[in-house]
Amino acid sequence: MSEDSANPRGATMSISRMAGALQELIRPSFGAGARVPNLAVMEDGHAGLTFGFDVISASGALLGRYVLKLAPAGVARRGNTDVYRQAPLLRALKRVGLPVPDVPWASPDERLLGAPFIVMERLPGRVFVVWEPHPSFSREPVALRPLWFESARLLARLHQIDWSNALPDWEAPQPLRAEFVRWPSVLRHAQDPRWLAAGAALGAALESSLPDGLPLGIVHGDFQPGNILFENGAAVGLIDWELASIGSQGLDVGWMLMTSDPAAWHADWRPVAPICADEIVSAYRDAGGPAWRDLAWYQALAHYRLGAIASLNVKLHRTGKRVDDLWERFAPSISTLFARGLELVAAASIRSAS
Repeated sequence: MSEDSANPRGATMSISRMAGALQELIRPSFGAGARVPNLAVMEDGHAGLTFGFDVISASGALLGRYVLKLAPAGVARRGNTDVYRQAPLLRALKRVGLPVPDVPWASPDERLLGAPFIVMERLPGRVFVVWEPHPSFSREPVALRPLWFESARLLARLHQIDWSNALPDWEAPQPLRAEFVRWPSVLRHAQDPRWLAAGAALGAALESSLPDGLPLGIVHGDFQPGNILFENGAAVGLIDWELASIGSQGLDVGWMLMTSDPAAWHADWRPVAPICADEIVSAYRDAGGPAWRDLAWYQALAHYRLGAIASLNVKLHRTGKRVDDLWERFAPSISTLFARGLELVAAASIRSAS
């Protein structure tokens, strides 16, 4: 297949046409001779289509490196498929000093690239994927523990931002109860009846013990070291904002605790996390993080959410609708996620009753 006819899955135009459109986009900023070479799919993209590209001058000098995120074709523009909504969010966070990518170009319409898009600067560093870290990361606890502490401190920085001033017109706060409207419709795709039963039981237990949902503020939605760029042990970038919202900030703390908890995962899919929950929470609180109540409940909610997401993605993979072998390797952990979630919510209920 030629480059001109090769459309990345979900894109509405070929790579070569996309590169041409991007050249027209960037030339007012870089000059008429600027070109866009090396446009290619980034395999670690999430909800939107994600591409990397360089900008070079007429003489071949590198002028910048960027990441393009496109909204997927043929789906409603809401939540994680509304790529453009990240532009005002990231620009606001950049203004208040959070280490997020700058967004020099973005558009909510489809005229230029066939879908809404954002173009972000490509930050240095490498993410720490907790289940399968890149070989460049040491496996020694003395080197890994600081990455988790850095992550907790970065989360505290995010949670301290006054969203009403930084993002007054972005989105309305999401009530915590909305979690129990959204996720049952995702969980119903579980093909294994044991997953469906355990997930439904966990959801019911969580809904019956709902906390007040405070504090309210900016929520990343997938906060864990796999979405943080590290360079020389320092957190230099927080990326992948598809699931961001204004909501209960305990969601982020619970999610991070889930990713670090060995009891949540099948033996073949354990996180590389030489740190305990209390240490993460202490680092977060010491850095000024405000969401430190009801964390067993919020971690259990994270198990419910990810278990539902995984159930859907395993189905999409096994039916050939969205093939991704990662979800086959993830599948044995769906049962452990739900089981550990039920333990946590039971423990949270006992503590609140005592």
